[in-house]
Amino acid sequence: MSLQLDWSNEQDKIEIPDQWIERLEQLLQIAGEMEGLTDGEVTLTFTDNEQIHQLNREYRAIDRPTDVLSFAMQDDGTEELDIIFEVESEDEVDPISGMLGDIVISVEKAQEQSEDYGHSLEREIGFLFVHGFLHLLGYDHMDDAGEAEMTGKQEAVLQKAGLSR
Repeated sequence: MSLQLDWSNEQDKIEIPDQWIERLEQLLQIAGEMEGLTDGEVTLTFTDNEQIHQLNREYRAIDRPTDVLSFAMQDDGTEELDIIFEVESEDEVDPISGMLGDIVISVEKAQEQSEDYGHSLEREIGFLFVHGFLHLLGYDHMDDAGEAEMTGKQEAVLQKAGLSR
């Protein structure tokens, strides 16, 4: 197995070109390699501000749209509902075990931010994807040290993929 990206587009305001998906697959491989991760699946959903606002309110109790949300499957489960999976034979594989989690990106918010920061929408989508991926792996930016670590890792991945500022 290898790192796999499964994606869907649930918004119709901004076209998602094939080259963006190829770039995101490249970013996933680079970030995974840098983290020593060779197997797993990430699900990515492109959405709009309205849908991500609903998700942000429901899951984080923050009543505004955001740029990216991550829902890790491999966390310690202290704040998530337990998932019970019954294996009928030793040959069956738990379908969740390889799932790293879900990333949701508001393409509308990404476009706003790309204009604010003066870089391409492709670069902003790539940044948000890598940011979300690192959250799936347990990284956070709740303090200065965590933010510095995440920022360094994000920029290293983007630079290696040719998406530096």
